Amino acid sequence: MSEPTTLTELLENSRRARRAITYLEGENQRRVVGFGELQERALGLLHHLQRLGAKRGDKLILLLQNNEAFIDAFWAGILGGIVPVPVAVGISDEHRRKLLRIAARLGAPFLFAERKAFERIAAFASETGDAAAAERLRSHALFAEELSDYSRPGEPCTAGPNDIAFIQFSSGSTSEPKGVVLTHGNLVANWRGAATAANFTSDDVSLSWMPLTHDMGLIGMHLFMLGSQIETYLMPTDLFVRRPMLWLQFASQVGATIISSPNFGYRHYLKVLGDRSVQGLDLSRVRLIFNGAEPISVPLAHEFLDRLAPAKLARNAMYPVYGLAEASLAVSFPEPGAPLRSVRLDRHQLTVGAPVRHVDPGDTDAVELMAVGRVIPHCELRIAGDDDAPLGAGHVGHIQIRGANVTRGYFENPPANAALHTADGWVRTGDLGVVEDGQLYVTGRAKEIIFVNGQNYYPHDLEAVAIRAEGMDLGKVVVAGVNRPETQTDDLVVFVLHRADVADFLPVANEIARLLSEHTGLEVAELVPVRRIPKTTSGKIQRHLLEEEYLAGAFAAELAELRALRERLRAAAGGGQAAASEIEQRLKEICDRALGREIGVTDNLFEIGASSLKLIEIHEQLDALYPNQVELTELLDYPTIADLAAHLEGKLATQR
Repeated sequence: MSEPTTLTELLENSRRARRAITYLEGENQRRVVGFGELQERALGLLHHLQRLGAKRGDKLILLLQNNEAFIDAFWAGILGGIVPVPVAVGISDEHRRKLLRIAARLGAPFLFAERKAFERIAAFASETGDAAAAERLRSHALFAEELSDYSRPGEPCTAGPNDIAFIQFSSGSTSEPKGVVLTHGNLVANWRGAATAANFTSDDVSLSWMPLTHDMGLIGMHLFMLGSQIETYLMPTDLFVRRPMLWLQFASQVGATIISSPNFGYRHYLKVLGDRSVQGLDLSRVRLIFNGAEPISVPLAHEFLDRLAPAKLARNAMYPVYGLAEASLAVSFPEPGAPLRSVRLDRHQLTVGAPVRHVDPGDTDAVELMAVGRVIPHCELRIAGDDDAPLGAGHVGHIQIRGANVTRGYFENPPANAALHTADGWVRTGDLGVVEDGQLYVTGRAKEIIFVNGQNYYPHDLEAVAIRAEGMDLGKVVVAGVNRPETQTDDLVVFVLHRADVADFLPVANEIARLLSEHTGLEVAELVPVRRIPKTTSGKIQRHLLEEEYLAGAFAAELAELRALRERLRAAAGGGQAAASEIEQRLKEICDRALGREIGVTDNLFEIGASSLKLIEIHEQLDALYPNQVELTELLDYPTIADLAAHLEGKLATQR
């Protein structure tokens, strides 16, 4: 059997293996699709795409939550030379706006979607005066629920290593999404390097809840597994969000050896686990837990391992890695089975070109960083100064990469491509790091970016949403990801220029929190009134100075006054905050549990910072009490308990 050089050859080689993808739709719901059947289903879907007019070189947006439909459509595109473009299905306006911007950038793309998801896009486009864009998409759309006959195969085409395989748009960004162009050769090289570094074998068994629109989900936990002929189990991301305990229950049941999660997943699992026992789980077969997609929290990794030790999870199974979309996925891996390594460095000595300074664990300036291994085969890495000249070991610098796995650039974006490459051909990752004893440590970002729940967001995108609040303009709102030393996670903190009384700030704060929560699905940890916004002489906002002042407690008095004011207003609201009916009381109990605090029935969920994850949790419990009565998106239309209860009561009344 010849070594594959394209994804089509990789699938052809794998289809002969007696392996399968098992789609886990619930605790007792699963569907098994053999690797051979996968190719047949993909060719059957390709026939429908080609009947619609799709041909080699066309773009195919995938807007799907169902994992099986996504995988079928992805491979249909690959086999037909139709370039898949995965886009996450979200519940916020910004997700919908992003989809329309991507479609506009692609020109005249085809679309494979679930009808409900598309109709929400179409309704949003109509409301925002862009109905024509939605109708153009509709004319080139296939809907997953309406296809059942896959018996007639489409006409596959022959791909070459330099042909575009798919385009991966950056997660989280909205105003100017950048599409990373990945060739067949890029992806096959990255699979080879990862398989060698992680010692993948056909005896492995993988399980993933990561979204297939994310590079770790699609490339790491599907393409890498398929190429290595590994038995694969895929769990819907929203099922993990709603019932995280199922993740490791499934891992125990199927004998998984490879699983994965970013920080968000470990925190979410441990929060729901609470003080419950894990004695019923057997995780003794797990040898690799890929940990990446956002800055890695050393304390959280150890807490997870400590908590799962009674389930026979090996301490050396945690596998912290580094990668990015521009590298296809993987850049550096540790030695499998090696113990975790970390260093404590002086956070003030992490500027480009500076030698790192090690400090004691109790040092107030200490930041603990996880080792993410050595560069994998088929990829090169260097640490460079601001002038792109290589720096020696032990010095902080820009992480730059090159190799067969590295993208040639972004889709039709010359300015971004010019900024991406150095004069001597290396790709700027935008990350900062240091290499010590051959191990890479990621120290931060050269570009301003915020990591939330495994996705990256650009501050200016979020600021563009926040300034829709009355009286706000550019330069008056600063969004930052404040990294807390104790958790090494980014809290979303919004600094707002406000020179009047704190009492006058509360309505502004509520409106900004509502906008960010409603339009992006993100939870604002804190809204901070500030009397000045520091800028450079050229007018650039200095976010890091605001972050440092916040962590140092410079705004503690104002925040305490705000909290006290909120409590006084809540107390004054009195009876208006109590439940007035049985349904209101049930909904209030659900929301109180999900948000971890008591709220009033007239409180706007978005003004108090309910994230999209919290909404999913609320909807799960609501659906258990009142099955199929309220859709998740209706929580946006009825954002208070009182409004939602009235809506639900009306629905129930019509059914009596």
